[in-house]
Amino acid sequence: MLRLFEKFGIELEYMIVRNADCSVAPIADKLISDFCGAPLNECEVGGCGLSNELAAHVIELKSASPTSDFKRQEEKFVEAITRINRQLESRGARLLPGPMHPAMNPATESFTWPHEGREIYSLYDSIFNCRSHGWLNLQSSHINLPFAGDHEFALLHSAVILLLPLMPALTAGSPFRERVVTGLTDTRLEIYEHNQDLFPSITGEVIPEAVLSRAEYEEKILQPMFRETAEVDPEGIIRHEWLNSRGAIARFDRNAIEVRLLDVQECPAADLALAQFFIAALRHLVEGRESDLEQWVRHSSARERRRQLDEVIRSGTRAPIVLSEIPEAFGLAESVGTAGGFWRHVFEKNGGSLPAPAAAVIERILNTGNLSTRLLTAHQQLQGSDSFHILMDALARCLSENRLFDPSACNGD
Repeated sequence: MLRLFEKFGIELEYMIVRNADCSVAPIADKLISDFCGAPLNECEVGGCGLSNELAAHVIELKSASPTSDFKRQEEKFVEAITRINRQLESRGARLLPGPMHPAMNPATESFTWPHEGREIYSLYDSIFNCRSHGWLNLQSSHINLPFAGDHEFALLHSAVILLLPLMPALTAGSPFRERVVTGLTDTRLEIYEHNQDLFPSITGEVIPEAVLSRAEYEEKILQPMFRETAEVDPEGIIRHEWLNSRGAIARFDRNAIEVRLLDVQECPAADLALAQFFIAALRHLVEGRESDLEQWVRHSSARERRRQLDEVIRSGTRAPIVLSEIPEAFGLAESVGTAGGFWRHVFEKNGGSLPAPAAAVIERILNTGNLSTRLLTAHQQLQGSDSFHILMDALARCLSENRLFDPSACNGD
Protein backbone atom coordinates (compact mmCIF):
# COMPACT_ATOMS: atom_id res chain seq x y z
CA MET A 1 0.00 0.00 0.00
CA LEU A 2 1.41 3.39 -1.02
CA ARG A 3 1.92 6.07 1.62
CA LEU A 4 1.31 9.81 1.39
CA PHE A 5 3.20 11.49 -1.48
CA GLU A 6 5.04 8.28 -2.37
CA LYS A 7 3.79 7.86 -5.95
CA PHE A 8 1.05 9.36 -8.09
CA GLY A 9 -1.27 8.61 -10.97
CA ILE A 10 -1.97 11.11 -13.77
CA GLU A 11 -4.85 11.00 -16.28
CA LEU A 12 -5.22 13.30 -19.30
CA GLU A 13 -8.25 13.50 -21.61
CA TYR A 14 -8.07 14.61 -25.26
CA MET A 15 -10.48 15.15 -28.14
CA ILE A 16 -10.16 13.60 -31.59
CA VAL A 17 -10.83 16.16 -34.34
CA ARG A 18 -10.76 16.17 -38.13
CA ASN A 19 -7.74 17.76 -39.77
CA ALA A 20 -9.82 19.59 -42.35
CA ASP A 21 -11.94 21.75 -40.04
CA CYS A 22 -11.14 20.70 -36.44
CA SER A 23 -14.68 19.40 -35.93
CA VAL A 24 -14.99 16.49 -33.53
CA ALA A 25 -14.43 13.01 -34.97
CA PRO A 26 -16.28 10.33 -32.94
CA ILE A 27 -13.81 7.58 -33.86
CA ALA A 28 -12.28 6.70 -30.48
CA ASP A 29 -13.41 3.11 -31.03
CA LYS A 30 -11.62 2.92 -34.38
CA LEU A 31 -8.45 4.37 -32.86
CA ILE A 32 -8.45 1.88 -30.00
CA SER A 33 -9.16 -0.94 -32.43
CA ASP A 34 -6.14 0.15 -34.49
CA PHE A 35 -3.93 -0.44 -31.45
CA CYS A 36 -5.76 -3.29 -29.72
CA GLY A 37 -7.51 -5.17 -32.52
CA ALA A 38 -10.93 -4.44 -31.00
CA PRO A 39 -12.77 -1.50 -29.35
CA LEU A 40 -11.69 -2.44 -25.84
CA ASN A 41 -12.17 -0.23 -22.80
CA GLU A 42 -8.43 -0.09 -22.21
CA CYS A 43 -5.09 -0.99 -23.77
CA GLU A 44 -1.52 0.34 -23.67
CA VAL A 45 0.21 2.72 -26.07
CA GLY A 46 3.69 4.16 -25.62
CA GLY A 47 3.91 3.06 -22.02
CA CYS A 48 0.58 4.71 -21.12
CA GLY A 49 -2.88 3.34 -20.60
CA LEU A 50 -5.30 4.29 -23.39
CA SER A 51 -9.03 4.10 -22.70
CA ASN A 52 -12.37 5.38 -23.91
CA GLU A 53 -14.61 7.97 -22.26
CA LEU A 54 -18.34 8.60 -22.45
CA ALA A 55 -17.97 10.82 -25.53
CA ALA A 56 -17.13 8.86 -28.67
CA HIS A 57 -14.59 11.50 -29.74
CA VAL A 58 -12.61 11.52 -26.46
CA ILE A 59 -9.78 9.29 -25.26
CA GLU A 60 -7.93 9.18 -21.95
CA LEU A 61 -4.21 8.62 -21.48
CA LYS A 62 -2.99 7.68 -18.02
CA SER A 63 0.10 6.52 -16.21
CA ALA A 64 0.24 2.74 -16.51
CA SER A 65 1.13 2.51 -12.80
CA PRO A 66 1.71 5.00 -9.96
CA THR A 67 4.97 6.90 -10.37
CA SER A 68 7.16 9.53 -8.74
CA ASP A 69 9.23 10.08 -11.90
CA PHE A 70 7.32 12.95 -13.51
CA LYS A 71 9.98 13.54 -16.14
CA ARG A 72 9.73 9.97 -17.39
CA GLN A 73 5.93 10.07 -17.20
CA GLU A 74 5.89 13.20 -19.34
CA GLU A 75 8.10 11.44 -21.89
CA LYS A 76 5.65 8.52 -21.97
CA PHE A 77 2.69 10.84 -22.56
CA VAL A 78 4.57 12.54 -25.39
CA GLU A 79 5.45 9.18 -26.94
CA ALA A 80 1.83 7.98 -26.72
CA ILE A 81 0.49 11.23 -28.22
CA THR A 82 2.99 10.98 -31.08
CA ARG A 83 1.99 7.40 -31.85
CA ILE A 84 -1.72 8.20 -31.64
CA ASN A 85 -1.42 11.24 -33.91
CA ARG A 86 0.55 9.16 -36.41
CA GLN A 87 -2.26 6.60 -36.43
CA LEU A 88 -5.00 9.23 -36.62
CA GLU A 89 -3.31 10.86 -39.59
CA SER A 90 -4.38 7.89 -41.73
CA ARG A 91 -7.97 8.71 -40.77
CA GLY A 92 -7.65 12.42 -41.45
CA ALA A 93 -7.70 13.31 -37.77
CA ARG A 94 -5.51 14.30 -34.80
CA LEU A 95 -5.70 14.95 -31.08
CA LEU A 96 -6.83 18.31 -29.73
CA PRO A 97 -6.02 19.40 -26.17
CA GLY A 98 -8.00 21.77 -23.99
CA PRO A 99 -10.95 21.35 -21.61
CA MET A 100 -13.72 22.26 -24.10
CA HIS A 101 -14.02 22.26 -27.85
CA PRO A 102 -14.67 25.97 -28.43
CA ALA A 103 -17.01 25.54 -31.39
CA MET A 104 -18.86 22.21 -31.18
CA ASN A 105 -22.58 21.74 -30.59
CA PRO A 106 -22.84 18.49 -28.58
CA ALA A 107 -26.53 18.08 -29.38
CA THR A 108 -25.71 17.42 -33.05
CA GLU A 109 -22.00 16.66 -33.38
CA SER A 110 -21.21 13.67 -31.20
CA PHE A 111 -22.60 10.68 -29.33
CA THR A 112 -21.70 8.27 -26.55
CA TRP A 113 -19.38 5.26 -26.63
CA PRO A 114 -21.31 2.34 -28.23
CA HIS A 115 -19.24 -0.69 -27.15
CA GLU A 116 -18.24 -2.48 -23.93
CA GLY A 117 -19.52 -0.60 -20.88
CA ARG A 118 -22.27 1.10 -22.90
CA GLU A 119 -24.91 0.01 -20.38
CA ILE A 120 -23.42 2.51 -17.93
CA TYR A 121 -23.41 5.29 -20.53
CA SER A 122 -26.91 4.38 -21.69
CA LEU A 123 -28.20 4.65 -18.12
CA TYR A 124 -26.52 8.03 -17.65
CA ASP A 125 -28.02 9.18 -20.96
CA SER A 126 -31.51 8.03 -19.98
CA ILE A 127 -31.27 9.90 -16.67
CA PHE A 128 -29.43 13.09 -17.63
CA ASN A 129 -29.74 13.39 -21.43
CA CYS A 130 -26.02 13.41 -22.09
CA ARG A 131 -26.06 15.24 -25.44
CA SER A 132 -24.87 18.44 -23.78
CA HIS A 133 -21.62 20.22 -22.96
CA GLY A 134 -21.52 18.83 -19.42
CA TRP A 135 -21.23 15.31 -20.80
CA LEU A 136 -19.84 15.37 -24.33
CA ASN A 137 -17.65 18.47 -24.26
CA LEU A 138 -15.38 18.48 -21.23
CA GLN A 139 -11.84 17.20 -20.81
CA SER A 140 -9.93 17.25 -17.55
CA SER A 141 -6.67 16.26 -15.94
CA HIS A 142 -6.85 13.97 -12.89
CA ILE A 143 -4.25 13.59 -10.15
CA ASN A 144 -4.45 10.44 -8.02
CA LEU A 145 -2.92 10.90 -4.56
CA PRO A 146 -2.36 7.78 -2.42
CA PHE A 147 -3.04 7.34 1.28
CA ALA A 148 -2.70 4.47 3.75
CA GLY A 149 -5.41 4.18 6.41
CA ASP A 150 -7.76 6.66 8.02
CA HIS A 151 -5.09 8.92 9.51
CA GLU A 152 -3.41 9.59 6.18
CA PHE A 153 -6.80 9.90 4.48
CA ALA A 154 -7.84 12.58 6.99
CA LEU A 155 -4.65 14.57 6.44
CA LEU A 156 -4.76 14.34 2.68
CA HIS A 157 -8.49 14.97 2.31
CA SER A 158 -8.23 18.03 4.55
CA ALA A 159 -5.35 19.47 2.53
CA VAL A 160 -7.15 18.81 -0.76
CA ILE A 161 -10.33 20.48 0.50
CA LEU A 162 -8.39 23.60 1.50
CA LEU A 163 -6.58 24.02 -1.82
CA LEU A 164 -9.17 22.71 -4.28
CA PRO A 165 -11.25 25.91 -4.70
CA LEU A 166 -8.13 27.82 -5.75
CA MET A 167 -6.50 25.28 -8.11
CA PRO A 168 -8.56 26.28 -11.19
CA ALA A 169 -7.10 29.78 -11.04
CA LEU A 170 -4.00 28.30 -12.66
CA THR A 171 -5.62 25.55 -14.76
CA ALA A 172 -8.63 27.39 -16.24
CA GLY A 173 -8.60 27.00 -20.01
CA SER A 174 -12.19 27.23 -21.24
CA PRO A 175 -13.32 30.80 -22.02
CA PHE A 176 -15.50 29.79 -25.02
CA ARG A 177 -18.72 27.91 -25.64
CA GLU A 178 -20.09 27.34 -29.16
CA ARG A 179 -17.94 30.16 -30.61
CA VAL A 180 -19.01 32.64 -27.93
CA VAL A 181 -16.81 34.27 -25.28
CA THR A 182 -18.66 33.36 -22.09
CA GLY A 183 -17.05 35.91 -19.76
CA LEU A 184 -15.83 33.08 -17.51
CA THR A 185 -12.27 31.83 -17.19
CA ASP A 186 -13.48 28.26 -16.61
CA THR A 187 -16.66 27.60 -18.54
CA ARG A 188 -16.16 23.84 -18.23
CA LEU A 189 -16.42 24.01 -14.44
CA GLU A 190 -19.47 26.27 -14.48
CA ILE A 191 -21.21 23.63 -16.62
CA TYR A 192 -19.77 20.80 -14.51
CA GLU A 193 -21.34 22.29 -11.38
CA HIS A 194 -24.84 21.84 -12.78
CA ASN A 195 -24.89 18.87 -15.14
CA GLN A 196 -26.25 16.52 -12.44
CA ASP A 197 -28.54 18.93 -10.56
CA LEU A 198 -31.32 16.33 -10.84
CA PHE A 199 -29.61 14.48 -7.97
CA PRO A 200 -27.82 17.12 -5.85
CA SER A 201 -26.00 14.58 -3.67
CA ILE A 202 -23.87 13.38 -6.62
CA THR A 203 -21.91 16.62 -7.01
CA GLY A 204 -22.72 18.25 -3.67
CA GLU A 205 -21.07 21.67 -3.53
CA VAL A 206 -18.27 20.38 -5.82
CA ILE A 207 -15.77 21.01 -3.02
CA PRO A 208 -16.07 17.95 -0.72
CA GLU A 209 -17.46 18.09 2.78
CA ALA A 210 -15.00 17.99 5.67
CA VAL A 211 -15.17 14.27 6.39
CA LEU A 212 -12.07 12.72 7.91
CA SER A 213 -12.57 8.94 7.95
CA ARG A 214 -13.78 6.22 5.61
CA ALA A 215 -16.80 5.50 7.80
CA GLU A 216 -17.80 9.17 7.82
CA TYR A 217 -17.28 9.35 4.04
CA GLU A 218 -19.56 6.35 3.52
CA GLU A 219 -22.22 7.84 5.78
CA LYS A 220 -22.20 11.46 4.59
CA ILE A 221 -21.19 11.24 0.92
CA LEU A 222 -21.62 7.80 -0.62
CA GLN A 223 -24.81 6.50 0.99
CA PRO A 224 -26.88 9.66 0.32
CA MET A 225 -25.91 9.37 -3.36
CA PHE A 226 -26.88 5.73 -3.56
CA ARG A 227 -30.21 6.35 -1.82
CA GLU A 228 -31.06 9.30 -4.03
CA THR A 229 -30.38 7.42 -7.28
CA ALA A 230 -31.83 4.05 -6.25
CA GLU A 231 -35.14 4.59 -8.04
CA VAL A 232 -33.49 5.25 -11.42
CA ASP A 233 -30.80 2.59 -10.89
CA PRO A 234 -32.61 -0.44 -9.42
CA GLU A 235 -29.90 -2.83 -10.68
CA GLY A 236 -27.08 -0.83 -9.06
CA ILE A 237 -25.25 -0.24 -12.34
CA ILE A 238 -23.87 3.13 -11.17
CA ARG A 239 -23.78 2.32 -7.46
CA HIS A 240 -20.02 2.82 -7.25
CA GLU A 241 -17.53 5.30 -5.81
CA TRP A 242 -17.08 6.88 -9.25
CA LEU A 243 -20.71 8.04 -9.23
CA ASN A 244 -19.43 10.75 -6.89
CA SER A 245 -18.80 13.83 -9.05
CA ARG A 246 -17.24 16.19 -6.54
CA GLY A 247 -14.08 17.96 -7.60
CA ALA A 248 -12.05 15.43 -5.61
CA ILE A 249 -13.30 11.96 -4.74
CA ALA A 250 -12.07 9.21 -2.46
CA ARG A 251 -11.29 5.97 -4.30
CA PHE A 252 -11.11 3.50 -1.44
CA ASP A 253 -10.90 0.71 -4.01
CA ARG A 254 -7.35 1.89 -4.69
CA ASN A 255 -6.62 3.96 -1.55
CA ALA A 256 -6.32 7.26 -3.37
CA ILE A 257 -7.97 10.65 -3.59
CA GLU A 258 -8.61 11.62 -7.19
CA VAL A 259 -8.50 15.36 -7.92
CA ARG A 260 -10.82 15.89 -10.89
CA LEU A 261 -11.38 19.64 -10.94
CA LEU A 262 -8.52 20.62 -13.27
CA ASP A 263 -8.94 21.66 -16.89
CA VAL A 264 -6.59 19.66 -19.10
CA GLN A 265 -3.85 21.88 -20.50
CA GLU A 266 -2.34 22.32 -23.96
CA CYS A 267 0.49 19.83 -23.45
CA PRO A 268 1.77 17.25 -20.94
CA ALA A 269 4.58 19.59 -19.86
CA ALA A 270 1.96 21.97 -18.45
CA ASP A 271 -0.22 19.29 -16.85
CA LEU A 272 2.73 17.55 -15.19
CA ALA A 273 4.25 20.81 -13.93
CA LEU A 274 0.94 21.87 -12.40
CA ALA A 275 0.49 18.45 -10.81
CA GLN A 276 3.93 18.69 -9.19
CA PHE A 277 3.21 22.23 -7.98
CA PHE A 278 -0.12 21.28 -6.41
CA ILE A 279 1.45 18.22 -4.79
CA ALA A 280 4.19 20.43 -3.29
CA ALA A 281 1.52 22.76 -1.89
CA LEU A 282 -0.44 19.86 -0.42
CA ARG A 283 2.72 18.45 1.13
CA HIS A 284 3.41 21.85 2.69
CA LEU A 285 0.00 21.73 4.38
CA VAL A 286 0.32 18.15 5.60
CA GLU A 287 3.87 17.95 6.87
CA GLY A 288 4.17 19.36 10.35
CA ARG A 289 0.68 20.91 10.31
CA GLU A 290 -1.42 18.00 11.56
CA SER A 291 -2.77 19.81 14.60
CA ASP A 292 -3.92 22.76 12.48
CA LEU A 293 -5.37 20.99 9.46
CA GLU A 294 -8.61 19.82 11.04
CA GLN A 295 -9.24 23.26 12.52
CA TRP A 296 -8.73 24.94 9.14
CA VAL A 297 -10.79 22.46 7.14
CA ARG A 298 -13.75 22.71 9.53
CA HIS A 299 -13.58 26.52 9.60
CA SER A 300 -15.62 26.93 6.42
CA SER A 301 -18.47 24.86 5.00
CA ALA A 302 -18.52 23.19 1.60
CA ARG A 303 -20.97 25.88 0.51
CA GLU A 304 -18.56 28.65 1.51
CA ARG A 305 -15.80 26.91 -0.42
CA ARG A 306 -18.16 26.64 -3.39
CA ARG A 307 -18.42 30.43 -3.23
CA GLN A 308 -14.63 30.65 -3.46
CA LEU A 309 -14.63 28.26 -6.40
CA ASP A 310 -17.30 30.32 -8.17
CA GLU A 311 -15.16 33.43 -7.79
CA VAL A 312 -12.27 31.56 -9.41
CA ILE A 313 -14.47 30.21 -12.21
CA ARG A 314 -15.50 33.77 -13.05
CA SER A 315 -12.24 35.64 -12.58
CA GLY A 316 -9.35 33.18 -12.47
CA THR A 317 -6.23 34.66 -10.93
CA ARG A 318 -8.06 37.94 -10.28
CA ALA A 319 -10.59 36.21 -8.00
CA PRO A 320 -10.59 37.54 -4.42
CA ILE A 321 -9.65 35.27 -1.52
CA VAL A 322 -12.87 34.94 0.46
CA LEU A 323 -11.91 32.07 2.79
CA SER A 324 -10.38 33.37 6.01
CA GLU A 325 -8.51 30.13 6.75
CA ILE A 326 -6.34 30.46 3.61
CA PRO A 327 -4.23 33.42 4.82
CA GLU A 328 -3.69 31.69 8.17
CA ALA A 329 -2.78 28.34 6.66
CA PHE A 330 -0.24 29.86 4.27
CA GLY A 331 0.93 32.91 6.18
CA LEU A 332 -0.33 35.36 3.58
CA ALA A 333 0.29 39.06 4.01
CA GLU A 334 -2.80 41.27 4.06
CA SER A 335 -1.77 42.67 0.69
CA VAL A 336 -2.20 39.24 -0.93
CA GLY A 337 -5.90 39.29 -1.70
CA THR A 338 -6.31 37.41 -4.99
CA ALA A 339 -5.99 33.82 -6.17
CA GLY A 340 -3.09 34.84 -8.41
CA GLY A 341 -1.30 36.50 -5.51
CA PHE A 342 -1.90 33.41 -3.41
CA TRP A 343 -0.32 31.07 -5.95
CA ARG A 344 2.64 33.40 -6.45
CA HIS A 345 3.17 33.35 -2.68
CA VAL A 346 2.98 29.53 -2.67
CA PHE A 347 5.45 29.40 -5.57
CA GLU A 348 7.91 31.64 -3.74
CA LYS A 349 7.67 29.36 -0.69
CA ASN A 350 7.60 25.98 -2.44
CA GLY A 351 8.87 26.52 -5.97
CA GLY A 352 12.38 25.58 -4.93
CA SER A 353 11.27 21.99 -4.36
CA LEU A 354 10.20 21.63 -8.00
CA PRO A 355 12.49 20.38 -10.79
CA ALA A 356 13.74 23.29 -12.89
CA PRO A 357 11.57 22.53 -15.97
CA ALA A 358 8.39 22.36 -13.87
CA ALA A 359 9.30 25.54 -11.99
CA ALA A 360 9.84 27.32 -15.32
CA VAL A 361 6.36 26.30 -16.51
CA ILE A 362 4.70 27.51 -13.31
CA GLU A 363 6.58 30.80 -13.42
CA ARG A 364 5.51 31.32 -17.02
CA ILE A 365 1.86 30.66 -16.17
CA LEU A 366 2.06 33.07 -13.25
CA ASN A 367 3.64 35.73 -15.47
CA THR A 368 1.63 35.34 -18.69
CA GLY A 369 -1.68 33.97 -17.42
CA ASN A 370 -3.52 30.68 -17.39
CA LEU A 371 -4.51 28.99 -20.65
CA SER A 372 -7.88 30.76 -20.65
CA THR A 373 -6.23 34.19 -20.46
CA ARG A 374 -3.80 33.35 -23.26
CA LEU A 375 -6.55 31.97 -25.50
CA LEU A 376 -8.62 35.13 -25.03
CA THR A 377 -5.62 37.29 -25.91
CA ALA A 378 -5.07 35.33 -29.11
CA HIS A 379 -8.79 35.42 -29.97
CA GLN A 380 -8.85 39.21 -29.61
CA GLN A 381 -5.83 39.52 -31.88
CA LEU A 382 -7.29 37.29 -34.60
CA GLN A 383 -10.65 39.02 -35.11
CA GLY A 384 -11.80 36.79 -37.94
CA SER A 385 -14.45 34.25 -38.84
CA ASP A 386 -11.86 31.47 -38.86
CA SER A 387 -10.32 32.51 -35.52
CA PHE A 388 -11.51 29.37 -33.73
CA HIS A 389 -10.05 27.12 -36.41
CA ILE A 390 -6.73 28.96 -36.06
CA LEU A 391 -6.85 28.63 -32.27
CA MET A 392 -7.58 24.92 -32.43
CA ASP A 393 -4.86 24.32 -35.00
CA ALA A 394 -2.39 26.14 -32.75
CA LEU A 395 -3.48 24.09 -29.73
CA ALA A 396 -3.12 20.83 -31.63
CA ARG A 397 0.41 21.84 -32.60
CA CYS A 398 1.20 22.67 -28.96
CA LEU A 399 0.14 19.16 -28.00
CA SER A 400 2.13 17.45 -30.74
CA GLU A 401 5.23 19.52 -29.89
CA ASN A 402 4.73 19.46 -26.08
CA ARG A 403 5.01 23.21 -25.63
CA LEU A 404 2.94 25.92 -23.95
CA PHE A 405 0.48 28.02 -25.94
CA ASP A 406 1.83 31.47 -26.81
CA PRO A 407 -0.71 34.01 -28.14
CA SER A 408 1.98 35.89 -30.08
CA ALA A 409 2.69 32.77 -32.16
CA CYS A 410 -0.99 32.36 -33.10
CA ASN A 411 -1.05 34.66 -36.11
CA GLY A 412 -3.08 32.59 -38.56
CA ASP A 413 -0.20 31.75 -40.87
